[in-house]
Amino acid sequence: MARVTVEDCLQRVENRFALVLLATRRARQILKGAALLVDNSKNKAPVLALREIAADQVRFDKDLDEVMRATPAELKAKYGEPIRDTSPSTGPVSGTPKFI
Repeated sequence: MARVTVEDCLQRVENRFALVLLATRRARQILKGAALLVDNSKNKAPVLALREIAADQVRFDKDLDEVMRATPAELKAKYGEPIRDTSPSTGPVSGTPKFI
């Protein structure tokens, strides 16, 4: 595959919003050191994530429609309590953003 396109990926994922979520999560996994599922390590993490999606190597582990249509009570009963961020809040963000 010379170039990966959004159309290639949308054949594997039901909508573009789900594609963004899936690609973002997979790119973060790659940046944290996850094993690559396609041969092309000279690309950056977002491109690698899209290549893996287009090759049908990456997909959601739960049915997205089921999660999107379920009520919070149904999700809580089926999957348990959501994970909450317990770090102290710093309040509203002000000033210019910092990139690390």
